Amino acid sequence: MAIKKGAAQAKAQGQRVADSRAMEVMSRVGLSARGVIYVLVGLLAVQMGFGGDSGGKEADRSGAVRTIGEQPFGRVLLWALVVGLAAMALWRLSEAAFGPAGEGGDKWTRRLGSLGLAVFYTVISIGVVQTALVGGSPGSRGGNETSKEYTARVLNWPHGRVLVGVFGAVLVIVGVVIVVRSLMRKFEENLRTGEMSPPTRRVVAGLGIVGGVACGVLAAVAGLFVLLAAVQFDAGRAKGLDETLRSFAATPAGPVLLIAAAVGLVVFGLYSFCEARWRKAPEHGIPTEPPRAAGDRGSGTRKSVP
Repeated sequence: MAIKKGAAQAKAQGQRVADSRAMEVMSRVGLSARGVIYVLVGLLAVQMGFGGDSGGKEADRSGAVRTIGEQPFGRVLLWALVVGLAAMALWRLSEAAFGPAGEGGDKWTRRLGSLGLAVFYTVISIGVVQTALVGGSPGSRGGNETSKEYTARVLNWPHGRVLVGVFGAVLVIVGVVIVVRSLMRKFEENLRTGEMSPPTRRVVAGLGIVGGVACGVLAAVAGLFVLLAAVQFDAGRAKGLDETLRSFAATPAGPVLLIAAAVGLVVFGLYSFCEARWRKAPEHGIPTEPPRAAGDRGSGTRKSVP
């Protein structure tokens, strides 16, 4: 009984930390950092679509980081980005541990998704730290090379071909889900839409739909390339974000499709800033219900901590 009580108290304490104002600030800072990256990636891709010179930078996160590092006070800006990405990772980690705020936050699927995002942003922040330590040097590898290298490693594992295929299939499914949820405007469930004027709400909704669809399509296409790498046992078939975007230019629509996808990434970055501004936050200062004894389960009463 004492062990259960201690575990319940520890969980309640953890939930208070996850719902604290500090964690709320982390979420908003992290979303802003995400917005910066997607806007820069999208602009690099737009430049690529119009045939401009991007200075050898790939239209992906590594290219965005290099762009920031080349600006005046680039190292300071990179460290600011590290703080934002680390905040994003910590926020997602708290969601994985205690469940996202809102209805259905305790679902294991949502918590698993938050864990995946926590790992994702941790990896990105580590990469930015490495770039910041060398002063924004362009010597770091791009996403295309990294994707091929990791795919080649996994393909050589026992059952590696199956693992790569499963990962590709999951990426396709995730992309489709993102597209569907974006079209259904599910993202508005996390926003304080009541605080927006009707025109503002329409603009934010448009940004969320267009940006979400663009990200979902890119994820699904990248997943298809990973699946192709597994089927053909060829790591060279796997593509990073940059090569995925370039593959659009090889379609009959040509650069038009590439530019459309690039604009979609910029739009998603702008939506990220809107989400940082209007995302719903946990209600602070609400008393937490203490664990009840076994004999109190049927009483139907709720006692609050004073």
